[in-house]
Amino acid sequence: MAAPGRPLRDGLDRILRAKRGGLVVVGDGPNVLSICSGGFLLDSEFSPQRLSELAKMDGAIILAADASRIARANVHLMPDASIPTTETGTRHRTAERVARSIDVPVLSVSAAMSVIAVYRNDVKHTIQPTGWLHDRTDQALATMQRFRSRFDVALNSLSILEVEDTVSVVDVVGVVQSAEMVLRIAEEVDGYLVELGEDGRLVGLQSAELVDGVAPTLHLVVRDYCVHAPSEDADRLATAKRVVEQLANLPSDQLRDPAKVAEVLRLSGSFRDAESGVDQVFYTASKDERRQIADYYLTVVGLGDAMHAVFERHRIGYGLTPLGRSVFQTAERIEAEVLALGSALPNEGKALSGAIRVTAPDDIVQVLLMPILQRFL
Repeated sequence: MAAPGRPLRDGLDRILRAKRGGLVVVGDGPNVLSICSGGFLLDSEFSPQRLSELAKMDGAIILAADASRIARANVHLMPDASIPTTETGTRHRTAERVARSIDVPVLSVSAAMSVIAVYRNDVKHTIQPTGWLHDRTDQALATMQRFRSRFDVALNSLSILEVEDTVSVVDVVGVVQSAEMVLRIAEEVDGYLVELGEDGRLVGLQSAELVDGVAPTLHLVVRDYCVHAPSEDADRLATAKRVVEQLANLPSDQLRDPAKVAEVLRLSGSFRDAESGVDQVFYTASKDERRQIADYYLTVVGLGDAMHAVFERHRIGYGLTPLGRSVFQTAERIEAEVLALGSALPNEGKALSGAIRVTAPDDIVQVLLMPILQRFL
């Protein structure tokens, strides 16, 4: 009703540009007339120009419920003085008391602060300038575009890894995080669209295009990868819906934490196992360095999903499981065979020479590789 492009908003903007104030009640039912005193009856068709001219008088303006007609003007409103109010100005105090006593929208235009406030029951909303709304929507759309691009890349990567059967927890968490961020920003943009009215038509088209398909894909990913209890196998869709709702209720700082998202998806065991193992091996590294090393193993190496099968926790630390010992023995055998093969090849007395290029995160290089590489210097 008061969105840009509507006649009522045009009239309110005219009042602001004239540096005047005003009090407008949208509704002329018996409950409104019961608190009115004085003024005069108009019952004329609404126009922005008439509203602006009538605002020159000190009294309130009473409009029809659909704001199509001006019912009364220069009316003195007399709400119950015992109704509490948090406002200080006379016009705003009256507007808040009327809105709390009668279920009708009340608009107050401040001449000193050039602000339009809408009151309804116990809710107050300040109407923002159109330019400010466009700036915020442009910023929100740019942010949504970045997260949508990140979502598309993560989803394509997940699809490829599914074919190769090498999906890790971090791959799933990356898709879920970016999808949830796109949905949250879209919800924020929808709030701006309500205030922009007709001026937000193009913004709405952009937002709808960016959010298209994200919510169904998020439900599918959660349904496929969320760990279900045996009692929940019969209704996986309901379980996935509950998990998506939990994701939507996560605070923003927790949504940015992969471990917290994995916990909501019931996949947190891999993160805990990887971080615990890194803490035992790289105990001299800082906490941030150990977290980066754990992320490296989870993301790049992809061992996070199998850490619990290879290592087991003991009272004095971690040890290999039977499967882990088998993997360790196999690795030792392969290493011995490679060394034996190198010794058997004709060497002709020539030493190995050339450049060795090693690519690894800084923490891995400093903590693990540098002590080994220094032996060859």
